[in-house]
Amino acid sequence: MSRKYKFRDNDQLYFVSFAVVGWIDLFIRTEYKDILLKSFQYCREHKGLELYAYCIMTSHVHLIIGSQKEPMANIMRDLKRHTSEQLHKAIQQHPGESRKEWMLQLLQQAGSQNSNNRGFQLWRQDNRPIELRDAHRLYQKLNYIHRNPVAAGFVEKEEDWLYSSARNYFGLKGLIEVTLLEPQVVTVT
Repeated sequence: MSRKYKFRDNDQLYFVSFAVVGWIDLFIRTEYKDILLKSFQYCREHKGLELYAYCIMTSHVHLIIGSQKEPMANIMRDLKRHTSEQLHKAIQQHPGESRKEWMLQLLQQAGSQNSNNRGFQLWRQDNRPIELRDAHRLYQKLNYIHRNPVAAGFVEKEEDWLYSSARNYFGLKGLIEVTLLEPQVVTVT
């Protein structure tokens, strides 16, 4: 990972994106998305992850996160390792996964090309954490995260994407709890 993209200051919030190798559209199945949500929740409860925003797209994830307890690099490492193992197992065991052989072959191929892995690689190596030091950048990234499914043409309104914290920000029941940022500043641009 480049020196430009690292978790440097644990007192800051970060915008983080990470994607499945080969940009595989893995998250078209509810079971796979639920593995991510459970992992986010676990990290909130046991590792001190502060989750402010998230959006699970078909091939990638966007987050705004922080932590006052554990170093962010450690949380992301553990989150990606755990979800990688759980998702790999879920793909292998899914009785209706029509793309199983193709996906497993791509994951194995990616893993064999990277000495940091044992047998397979699910996530791309980069997280690209960006410090959100000012309100302008923070709310620009928050809006970007929530507008992502709209820009992709999946939904017309941000709050209609079930696997996003936009629901929480629009006063609807979200799938998991997030710490809301100041609502008076959150505007759609």
